[in-house]
Amino acid sequence: MEKDWVKVYASNIAYESEIIRGMLEENGIEAVIVPRQDSSFVTMLPGMDEVYVHVSNEAQAKQLIAESRPEPGKTE
Repeated sequence: MEKDWVKVYASNIAYESEIIRGMLEENGIEAVIVPRQDSSFVTMLPGMDEVYVHVSNEAQAKQLIAESRPEPGKTE
């Protein structure tokens, strides 16, 4: 990965990372998913997918992610 990219989200549920990446892209922020899977645990544990954005978009991306997640204990 090129330098100046930062991790803004991580999940062991692949579709969650895809949803976050898509939401960021819809808001004009280029985002990429980097799958992190320890090869020794491939059959036992799910890997962690990480979402990265350019450092210049970090604050906006984190704000969008925070706004898209429900507050703990709050139901809609």
